[in-house]
Amino acid sequence: MSQDSTAAPESARKLSGRRRREVVAVLLFSGGPIFESSIPLSVFGIDRQDAGVPRYRLLVCAGEDGPLRTTGGLELSAPYGLEAISRAGTVVVPAWRSITSPPPVEALDALRRAHEEGARIVGLCTGAFVLAAAGLLDGRPATTHWMYAPTLAKRYPSVHVDPRELFVDDGDVLTSAGTAAGIDLCLHIVRTDHGAEAAGALARRLVVPPRRSGGQERYLDRSLPEEIGSDPLAEVVAWALEHLHEQFDVETLAARAYMSRRTFDRRFRSLTGSAPLQWLITQRVLQAQRLLETSDYSVDEVAGRCGFRSPVALRGHFRRQLGSSPAAYRSAYRARRPQGEPMPPGVMEPGVPAQASPHTRRAAAAAGAPGQPTASSALPEHGKPGSDVYAAGPGRPSLPGQRSAP
Repeated sequence: MSQDSTAAPESARKLSGRRRREVVAVLLFSGGPIFESSIPLSVFGIDRQDAGVPRYRLLVCAGEDGPLRTTGGLELSAPYGLEAISRAGTVVVPAWRSITSPPPVEALDALRRAHEEGARIVGLCTGAFVLAAAGLLDGRPATTHWMYAPTLAKRYPSVHVDPRELFVDDGDVLTSAGTAAGIDLCLHIVRTDHGAEAAGALARRLVVPPRRSGGQERYLDRSLPEEIGSDPLAEVVAWALEHLHEQFDVETLAARAYMSRRTFDRRFRSLTGSAPLQWLITQRVLQAQRLLETSDYSVDEVAGRCGFRSPVALRGHFRRQLGSSPAAYRSAYRARRPQGEPMPPGVMEPGVPAQASPHTRRAAAAAGAPGQPTASSALPEHGKPGSDVYAAGPGRPSLPGQRSAP
């Protein structure tokens, strides 16, 4: 389900008699980041009944033997252990210390028992890796920080990872993207439990928006997936990122890797969790997003400079991934940006030297930077409903790290 969905699936279990809906257990581990850990403590652990926010009872539980060391070398002493989880109607894992290390077996067992007894299980940011290790995300949609989404998808192929969402509510199992998205999900839980008025009152106390629109697509960058960096295929991926404005397709990438298309597809998928064509289209859309934010190119010019076969192809893929047309996105971005605010550092029009003056950059943007082809890509217009490119769900494009749903 998307972040706007609150309905629980039919498979949700009835809450065990010894558990209470108003009891929230937060599971802490050594090495966890303090910011993510503090989010559920602040949302569920402070009495704000005077502001119209119903009270929760908070149980802070150690997921392993202490003391628990967190960001900056701070030591925490949790008042409860894993046994206290047996009373909670909601169990939150705010973060996990390392996406490469397995969580403690005892903690995973406690999470499974809680879920079997009807508790709502929540993973914030890398906490999704703990839920996945417990098998609670198998066959379900989930999200995590966009940077770790490819790793989550590769390590747990039965999880339908969607790196676009700020959070995903699948009824009795919920996950969120990085850092501040944890606040979004916690507010969503309050809204689900007690209504929009209570969530709004809490948001005012926290001085945050009661509900943010959009997802984390705007934060995606062109970093190589974490586990591809040392692989020979990384050189081909890096070349593709540097030549998005040129005409090439997946066959071109396979040839550069000295592989057949079938072998290349299989190898790329095993490293990133995504099909090469899905990844390439996504990177072209992200490049278009940057140009719309940082240049005055027309939409037609942006399409050519991002390797799309036509402006129509750009508009279709852009709307499917970002939920708006390129022109509407540019207008909304400029309306949000304070007047006179400079372009983001390091971002400039293609073909313009880094040392160029602002006047030179503006002139290049108006005239069209030299050496940048406007010919469109040979990529077909994939992505229509029912195509294999967007098989991850109704109206949901697959991005790097997302496995196609069966």
